[in-house]
Amino acid sequence: MKSPLIRSATRLLFTLLSALLCLHPLSSLAASPKVIRLTIHDTIQPITADYLQRGLDDAARQHASAVLISLGTPGGLLESTRAMVQAIENSPVPVIIFISPSGSRAGSAGFFLLEAADIAAMAPGTNAGAAHPIVAGRQLDPVLKQKIENDAAAFLRSFTTRRGRNVEAAEDAIRNSKSYSDEEALKLKLIDLIAPDDASLLAALDNREIRRFNGTTETLHLRDASIVTTLPSLRERLLGKLANPDVAVLLLVLGGLLIYLEFNVPGTVVPGSLGTLFVLLGLFGLNLLPVRHTAVVLLVAALVLIVLEAKFASHGALAIAGVAALVFGLATLVDAPIPELRVHLATAIGAGIGFGSISFGLAWIALRARRGKVLTGPQAMIGATAITSTPLSPTGQVEIRGELWQARLDGPATLPAGTSVLVRSIDGLTLVVEPKNP
Repeated sequence: MKSPLIRSATRLLFTLLSALLCLHPLSSLAASPKVIRLTIHDTIQPITADYLQRGLDDAARQHASAVLISLGTPGGLLESTRAMVQAIENSPVPVIIFISPSGSRAGSAGFFLLEAADIAAMAPGTNAGAAHPIVAGRQLDPVLKQKIENDAAAFLRSFTTRRGRNVEAAEDAIRNSKSYSDEEALKLKLIDLIAPDDASLLAALDNREIRRFNGTTETLHLRDASIVTTLPSLRERLLGKLANPDVAVLLLVLGGLLIYLEFNVPGTVVPGSLGTLFVLLGLFGLNLLPVRHTAVVLLVAALVLIVLEAKFASHGALAIAGVAALVFGLATLVDAPIPELRVHLATAIGAGIGFGSISFGLAWIALRARRGKVLTGPQAMIGATAITSTPLSPTGQVEIRGELWQARLDGPATLPAGTSVLVRSIDGLTLVVEPKNP
């Protein structure tokens, strides 16, 4: 009688313990939501878009409650902005964009990202807006300018409307380059809230119901959330440096100089290898940026002019024209909408003058060396002094550079041994000499 009761009690005890063990991880998970934090405090370009996409993918794999993006940017490339907005719209995890810390801004492309987020927030003392599209270095006709503005405005409306934000105020940032402080943006319903820091922001969003881009609703559970920061990878950091136009131009110029040095001093190997690497890295960085093709033509013309100056005496006119074309070509090489993605004038002037001066100097030295007299072989003895080893009458032997050579006297009938003579020419293996002191 006791055995069945004991077995039943044991089974019941094991069932209760299993239920408690199964419920414990779930309760812990519910009590500790996870938030993936990304930091974008740079220009918007392809590397930034890759970093955002990787962060959103990590958040989805970890079943995070939200993705928090700390944003501060002057703007960037429109194509990269479109890719980032699309990634935010398609993210299975809610995206919170927070303009922080105080003093940061979301200009131009950053304003598009702010309005595309599920939750848009700003820290006190920040601003956003000034999203008018810019085409650097061009005077646009009114029709083309209007087309570009209308396209950007339609792009902004496509997600601002679905997010339930103020479409008119958002569009005003494009057409009239309006920029808004945090208080103005909240009052105009361009953002959802203002918070001083990440913890305060997540606490304010706890239990808030949001509407996702696909129309579904979701309640955020962010109380006591653990924030996991996803940093840019080594590859993204390196590519981000290469996407800096100043760095790309300096690598290109330095690589060109090293390759030119290899051509002038063949066989050294190291300058040519390093130069090729630097040129490839520079071209890779420029490939990430919008390059103006007319500037590339100017750079080619500059190299041609500098080489011609070394070959033809133009009293510096060709060199000056080449350096001017080089500086102007470098300064206008990157056709970016914001100054941070263009080559700075100081970089263009320094690299242009330095490259022009050094390459012209190397070309001039190489040309003089090719035109100079031969310093090796029998021809090097012409003009040198020899001592007669035997009397010359008119033939005999002379000693020159520790060697005995057959010599023929061009002058007096005979010369005694030990007389100094000058080598005038070489006839086969015979030196034609004359008295050094007639």
